[in-house]
Amino acid sequence: MSESKQTPHGLGGVVVATALPYYEDASAPAGLAVDLDRYAEHCGWLVDNGCHGVGPNGSLGEYSSLTDEERRSVARTAIEAVGDRGTVIVGVHGVGSHQARYWAEVAAEDGANGVLCLPPTMYRANKGEILTHFTAVASVGLPVMVYNNPIDTKVDLTPELVAEIAQIDNVVAIKEFSGDVRRVLEIKERTAGTGLEVISGADDVVLESLLMGATGWFAGFPNVFPAESARLFELAKAGKLAEARELYEPLVAAFRWDSRTEFVQAIKLGMERVGRFGGPCRPPRGPLSEAMRKQVEADMARAIAALEERAAS
Repeated sequence: MSESKQTPHGLGGVVVATALPYYEDASAPAGLAVDLDRYAEHCGWLVDNGCHGVGPNGSLGEYSSLTDEERRSVARTAIEAVGDRGTVIVGVHGVGSHQARYWAEVAAEDGANGVLCLPPTMYRANKGEILTHFTAVASVGLPVMVYNNPIDTKVDLTPELVAEIAQIDNVVAIKEFSGDVRRVLEIKERTAGTGLEVISGADDVVLESLLMGATGWFAGFPNVFPAESARLFELAKAGKLAEARELYEPLVAAFRWDSRTEFVQAIKLGMERVGRFGGPCRPPRGPLSEAMRKQVEADMARAIAALEERAAS
């Protein structure tokens, strides 16, 4: 069994929910095989460009479309590619606590720094079931970042409920994806003394969340703009609001796609627009409509133009 690595950032900083590349293979699910070599290169590129770590097997990484073998291979690839240079927080989402705990055990064996975990997926669990779920995952021993995504799971981890979850040993952070920045302060108030970190989960409220006391950004669009995202994070944490806003505002239109149903396709298209490989998604995700593609391209063009102007000045 590998020991989990420790990094100076804990589970905070800019951790990128990594997009997953595929190549065509008729024998693979939906005719698309996971390109582990390209994925390893991408993880390394993100860290080399200033991000503090990566998050394999999240919803952006299409974990629910992977076989069990693929899912473990993706996590192992990220852990090996990042090495001691950053944090690897593996998604261990599962329908029930026994599945999520299994994936946490596997992540521990493979040397992850921590795990990211949704409430039970595909089921609107009640409070007792939610607490049991996270207790089971946390019992493995790795640091746990709880993930609140009421849009997709239909389970809302309210600040009041988060205060109870924070009492579970090894629960150290929450990725807050409700989009309500008011929750940052309320969670901090309700969990005072527990050490729970609040992590911004939605790209289009990241600056607001960091200014309110979030200590990290579990992010989508740094797949496209890693160096700029790392710079934005550092400016916000340093309280340099004017500089942070100047960088942030031209990016927000693109960042808003992180909170839309088609976020995976949009981010992969964004990667292509900056010369990276994005590629297709596995079902159930299909291609963007023509109208959406044009809008993503327009939002990306604005962001790229602003960054180029900034670099030239």
